[in-house]
Amino acid sequence: MLSRSSDTLWDIAAAEVRSRESRTDEEDAEEDAHSPTQRTVFFMGSKAGGKTTILLRFLDRDETAKPTLALEYTFGRRARGHNTPKDIAHLWELGGGISLSDLVQIPITADNVRLDSSLSVVLVLDLSKPNVLWETMERLLDSARSHVEKVCASHQKTGESRSGKQRVPQVLHKDYPDRELISPFPVPLLIVGSKFDIFQDFDSEKRKVICKTLRFIAHFYGASLIFTSSKLEATMSKSRSFVNQLAFGTERPKSISTDPSKPLAVPAGFDSLSQIGPPVTSDVDIGTLHAKNPLDLWKKVFERVFPPENIKERKELKDPAKDPQYSEPLIDSIRAQKDQELEQYKREQAKSWKSLALDP
Repeated sequence: MLSRSSDTLWDIAAAEVRSRESRTDEEDAEEDAHSPTQRTVFFMGSKAGGKTTILLRFLDRDETAKPTLALEYTFGRRARGHNTPKDIAHLWELGGGISLSDLVQIPITADNVRLDSSLSVVLVLDLSKPNVLWETMERLLDSARSHVEKVCASHQKTGESRSGKQRVPQVLHKDYPDRELISPFPVPLLIVGSKFDIFQDFDSEKRKVICKTLRFIAHFYGASLIFTSSKLEATMSKSRSFVNQLAFGTERPKSISTDPSKPLAVPAGFDSLSQIGPPVTSDVDIGTLHAKNPLDLWKKVFERVFPPENIKERKELKDPAKDPQYSEPLIDSIRAQKDQELEQYKREQAKSWKSLALDP
């Protein structure tokens, strides 16, 4: 748009606003299609479950994975063509399993929740530890969902939301199977079952229970599901393709594998309750289980086969400094000495305050 030399800065700005308001939706969509995008992918899941390995593989970095301390950030860039601005993917990784779930509020922000498809979640579950699998899934997804919904509610109160409806992932088209029976996650979700190399040596019946359960969970939340192993290149390549789709909007892989003896690969919307079938149980009549909903029913059946660990005896580490995997003997001994000195100082100060004679 040309401007006269006599136009002031305010005249030019006003003309630009009028020009933007007069544009059609098609013109806006065309401009957006050529503009660089910024997406956020939030990795969370089992402690030492392989999140960092998947992330490094996605970034094509030949590095040795190190334990994640609390919450870490990195980013990736991708050019759509020659001499074009690069799309940016903001990548967050939550360490510590469920012990630091409160930190989900940092990568889940008002900006990336407000923008369609800007935020997505990758939940990595360690297949080699089925006894903690359900709790890990449940605690982390509940924490993330709760904060997303909190942000959405804030938008509605301030009038920022375009409608009062809850966000639903775009992958859930109107003909999505069992749409009325599921509870889609409020942002795009990818569930990754890691350490398939260990899982494949499990008893066949246990493999079947885990596979069917995870297929149900993924379908219930409207998520994609894949199994991977850092020792199997084909599975790592597939996980990279799925993450690429979330991070840069590339085409989503459409190959399907539901054989329990092979790595699962089920894109969102390609499964159904009829294909998954009922929960696997041989020692109890499903009708006798008092479940509140389908998800609760599958949980009860799964935990009969894989009893959860006694959470009362397992103390969660809210302070990463006390986590054994980050121990530094020399530093820890000095810290312990300083803690003792601090306690001694507080006791002495308490005595001195009590001995003060205050005027009546």
